Amino acid sequence: MWSGPRNISTAMMRSFSSRADCVVTDEPFYGAYLKLTGEPHAMADDIIADMNCDWQSVSATMRGAIPGGKPVWYQKHMSHHMEGPVGIDDFPDHVHVFLVRDPDLMVASYRQKNELKSADQLGFARLVEYHDRISDRLGRAAPVVDSNRLLVDPEKGLRALCTAIGIEWDPAMLSWPQGPHPSDGIWATHWYNAVWNSSSFGPPTKPTELGTRERAIADQCRAHYETLCRHCI
Repeated sequence: MWSGPRNISTAMMRSFSSRADCVVTDEPFYGAYLKLTGEPHAMADDIIADMNCDWQSVSATMRGAIPGGKPVWYQKHMSHHMEGPVGIDDFPDHVHVFLVRDPDLMVASYRQKNELKSADQLGFARLVEYHDRISDRLGRAAPVVDSNRLLVDPEKGLRALCTAIGIEWDPAMLSWPQGPHPSDGIWATHWYNAVWNSSSFGPPTKPTELGTRERAIADQCRAHYETLCRHCI
């Protein structure tokens, strides 16, 4: 699952973790990204110290045997993390899905957690690039999920997603226990408070007012978002 930040990607990870046949992995390239770029994220030094920060080693692990011998592995990847020598082409045997959210909503959420300096932090351009590559390889459009559309009817959206990726629908995906999850990265204490307080998908998010600079960043992402939305399942 390729996503940008503040995009219900953690709630989706919770949803898949509720399946008995699935193991989940939380942003495995985050440490490598922070070490390479020096981005001043909250807890950056702790994250780097806690994670494997070797791009090729992490990539090999993500291509390896599924932990616990489970048949389904939900890997939560952030497109903007992929600044090193590894990219989507290094995962030819994976089933790739793209999770998007209206950029106005992403900007409004992101500003609550971190300084937003440029559109690159939201990852839209690379999501489009990756979607084009996978679609060309498949000979058809790779599946895209729009988060706010899914929140209107989570069961309908998740059923469509399961069909698109070739797994059985499981109603357990509609809820999860409140609080931390063993798979959460150590950054969860900063980023995941809403998910920790949840036990299911919430209602669709309503837009809020953006400042001039924030509006400019959201507008830069609009065309990429709309391009991807043309392929929503």
